[in-house]
Amino acid sequence: MDKTPALVLYHSPHSTCSQKVRMVLHEKALEFAEVRINLGEKEQLKPDYLAINPNGVVPTLLDDGVPIIESSVICEYLDEKYPDNPLLPSDIVERARTRAWMHYIEEVAVGAIRVPSFNRAFLYRFEKLDQKQFENQEINPRPVRRELFQRMGSPKGFGKQEIDRSLEQLGETCRRMDAAIGKLGPWLMGRQFTLADVLVMPSIDRMADLGLSQVWEGKYPRVGEWYERLKARPAFQATYCPGSRVSEFLPLRPLYAAGRD
Repeated sequence: MDKTPALVLYHSPHSTCSQKVRMVLHEKALEFAEVRINLGEKEQLKPDYLAINPNGVVPTLLDDGVPIIESSVICEYLDEKYPDNPLLPSDIVERARTRAWMHYIEEVAVGAIRVPSFNRAFLYRFEKLDQKQFENQEINPRPVRRELFQRMGSPKGFGKQEIDRSLEQLGETCRRMDAAIGKLGPWLMGRQFTLADVLVMPSIDRMADLGLSQVWEGKYPRVGEWYERLKARPAFQATYCPGSRVSEFLPLRPLYAAGRD
């Protein structure tokens, strides 16, 4: 009889946070079972899922039935528990510098990429909702990410000011990446591929998928070179399974939503 793997990943293929964790699992060649969560149907907010992740977001990792939540935490957890093919430097100073990169990426790039993602791909979820329905169905039920929907403010999507601000933040992320790769290369921390590369990966890939690669093209060429090296990694190819890119299953809409200033 087949034994269920100790690791079970609750995730969504196109979730950028899920993609980070899948990348670590594949980099470390770890066997895991998966449970796919349909975000469009808000399965992440159903009681059975909230019982293991009260934040109502993906991914969640179960390790022998014990839930580990928050994607960056899961990535570090896996790196600590499964030390083969380490994704953090052994030197304590370099490890701190890697974590500084990780913190910056979480603070800036991770939030910024959600804004164009909604306007270009996910607004169809709200097109039949009026303002009150949007508030009751999309803002109020969320344990976290409520602030993101409050910033959107309307089923019509994000306005020009939010879009432009997010593109500036993504551009600054690419500028910093370009400088680091130019100084150290070929990865953000030099020769070692680390969690810093893993955490920024979904934001760069999502920009490419949304047709926003002009954020770095012609300005920060080392980011493009880094991305090509990344795509050549077997773990990347396993991570981006069918359905991982929104353009595969959704028509992309204009970046600047109609009816928003």
